[in-house]
Amino acid sequence: MFEGLRRIFRGLTEKISGKISKKTLTEILDEIFLELVECDVAYVVAEKIVEEIRLRYEERPFKNHNEVLNVLKEIILNILEKASNQNFINEITKHASKKKPVTIVFLGINGVGKTTTIAKIAKKLRDHGFKVVLSAADTYRAGAQEQIEYHAKKLNLPIIKHKYGSDPAAVAYDTVRYAENRGLDVVLIDTAGRMHTDIDLVNELKKIVRVVEPDFKTLVVDALTGNDALEQAKMFNEQVGVDNIVIAKMDADVKGGVALSLAYVIQKPIVFIGVGQKYDDLEKFDPQKIVSLIISEAK
Repeated sequence: MFEGLRRIFRGLTEKISGKISKKTLTEILDEIFLELVECDVAYVVAEKIVEEIRLRYEERPFKNHNEVLNVLKEIILNILEKASNQNFINEITKHASKKKPVTIVFLGINGVGKTTTIAKIAKKLRDHGFKVVLSAADTYRAGAQEQIEYHAKKLNLPIIKHKYGSDPAAVAYDTVRYAENRGLDVVLIDTAGRMHTDIDLVNELKKIVRVVEPDFKTLVVDALTGNDALEQAKMFNEQVGVDNIVIAKMDADVKGGVALSLAYVIQKPIVFIGVGQKYDDLEKFDPQKIVSLIISEAK
């Protein structure tokens, strides 16, 4: 993870540790800006990073590599911490103490790893003692119900589904009623992949939200889609509302810019990152750990 960002910041520390002219600094930072954008860092975020470095250097030139690294750590940490204000398990616990079931609708376009992410979160919740039920509310995509049913069987969890072509909101509603009648703690609702160009599907998703009134709307994005993940997040947030985010396939992303972009631009809690295909390959979003991966290894 973050190989691209490590390479960029490693090169930067070598170029600006020591006294250089204002013209040279501008040339170096212009180059760094372009490299950041190529690493899927959103334009506005790359601009923010470069400007912060410029201001810090103009206040006091960096004498050595360590000074450069410390400044970079501060800048990156400040960006990532905009998205680190929610402990997902604690939030579920608090909600469950007031009302059950806690209902979570998962959003995300096809192919981002949404169903696998739901299974990972289901296991994590189950391991924390919650009684979970899955809802197969993607009733259109071929194989969607079989995919989530496979995970339900592997994890020994109940699942509610209807026939293909059924009303997804009805599936979600029935799952909530099922959980209420059996004293279950959490409902995890899978939904069809929504493309921002498909108004019918967006309206369908709004109907699910209107019918079940979820406690959380959790967006799953794919780290490998780069800046498209940011555009998806903007769209879902504008059209439906997003409460928190999971970044899937982070382990396969060699560039690393998606987390920075989402944290700074969307400013919604990033609760987990996916780091593999196994059910336990889901880590809490930890800005300090990410900074250490990006910056410490840039030495």
